[in-house]
Amino acid sequence: MAKHPVSLMINGDQYDLLIEPRKTLLAIIRDTVGLTGTKEGCGTGDCGACTVIVNGKSVTSCLMLAVSANGKEIMTIEGLASDGQLHPLQQEFIDKGGYQCGFCTPGFIMASKALLDENPNSSEEEIRHSLGGNICRCTGYTKLIEAVMSAAETVRANS
Repeated sequence: MAKHPVSLMINGDQYDLLIEPRKTLLAIIRDTVGLTGTKEGCGTGDCGACTVIVNGKSVTSCLMLAVSANGKEIMTIEGLASDGQLHPLQQEFIDKGGYQCGFCTPGFIMASKALLDENPNSSEEEIRHSLGGNICRCTGYTKLIEAVMSAAETVRANS
């Protein structure tokens, strides 16, 4: 199969790659670039474990072909911390116990980041709606929502 050139900006780093057109963004992030924080859960876009941010929007990377991301800016969970400091969402997930096994956590955090970047004043209802595409099999979601709401307060205070 012929490979196609793609240029991806992932977490601020430029990657110029030759890839098979059938490869998903998830496969390229994990297998080619080596960033394994983004998880593959279902492979059908239903669980949200593979959520990344592409040009500011939350995307299930298992459904996006990598060639479609050519020239776009991609952020994964590895790109959130800055200067050795966790992002407020990461810290609040820790502080509020918004994780159990941790498998789904990166997807929840990335979906939450996209939401709070768009609307830092999101209500609890908006947060719940926005995270509707993410599934956790371990928790009852209460601590996840509390973590996002607390992080939203921190984001607003730092704006």
